[in-house]
Amino acid sequence: MSKVTVVGAGNVGATCANVLTVNQVASEVVLLDIKEGVAEGKAMDIMQTQPTLGFATKVIGVTSDYSKTANSDVVVITSGLPRKPGMTREELIGVNAGIVNSVVASIIKESPNAILVIVSNPMDTMTYLTFKTAGLPKNRVIGMGGALDSSRFTYYLSQALNTNGNNIEAMVIGGHGDTTMIPLKRLANCKGVAVSDILSAEVLDKVVADTMVGGATLTKLLGTSAWMAPGASAAFLVKSILNDEKRVLPCCVYLEGEYKHNDICIGVPTVIGKNGVEAILDVKLNAEEQELFDKSAAAVQVMNDVLKEMKLV
Repeated sequence: MSKVTVVGAGNVGATCANVLTVNQVASEVVLLDIKEGVAEGKAMDIMQTQPTLGFATKVIGVTSDYSKTANSDVVVITSGLPRKPGMTREELIGVNAGIVNSVVASIIKESPNAILVIVSNPMDTMTYLTFKTAGLPKNRVIGMGGALDSSRFTYYLSQALNTNGNNIEAMVIGGHGDTTMIPLKRLANCKGVAVSDILSAEVLDKVVADTMVGGATLTKLLGTSAWMAPGASAAFLVKSILNDEKRVLPCCVYLEGEYKHNDICIGVPTVIGKNGVEAILDVKLNAEEQELFDKSAAAVQVMNDVLKEMKLV
């Protein structure tokens, strides 16, 4: 028997809950939101697909009642506000930091042994905030962004190669942002064949560029942030934890010297299993990749410094 809570019943949170349910990743899924009736309605909507989809998972929705989340094995935190026109980065961080801190405190009170998966933005900084304030070991605080960015990298590669995305292995490390993510084109392969041996340098560079603005591209097309791939990526990470899959996934985790960095949460290759982050893998970056990683870390650190200036960590 396993239990997952998803905090935030917006598009991403509801999609995550739906994917977890339909794929029977957990026996119980709790969807929680602060807006009256939203989580209850979306949970009911999901449960009304049970006769047609045949799953056994139970989904309940609650409004701000953290007692219903008690003894969760994994908690996915999607809550927070998007950046609004005229809002500064500092204002966004301040608002979302307050939300995330409140949510984490409430969750830990009810589920002290839970593994936390952070989706809230800015994700690298919110993961760092959670690790610094929650008092949890670093293996139990995981930022989701790398899994999503890697899926987008895989998609653009599959389009360029005209092949099924399942044939491709590709990874994005670094910060979860348009200018901070690092698609590792050197290591990307299609059934063991390096994509750099198949695609021209020009095409591969375009794939990398498209990946880096993948979120912005969808926002422009949809008029709002994407939710299907983000929600599914979070559910994929949860599945790797609950099923103890030991899956290699790029995730935002706390570094203590790995990749030449300390006291920062940023995307690196990890092994994900029942204990959360079970290992950080060293993929031996070349000089160019390490330089990009250093620049990405510096940009993430600027965001973290805002937390320190606001005395939130």
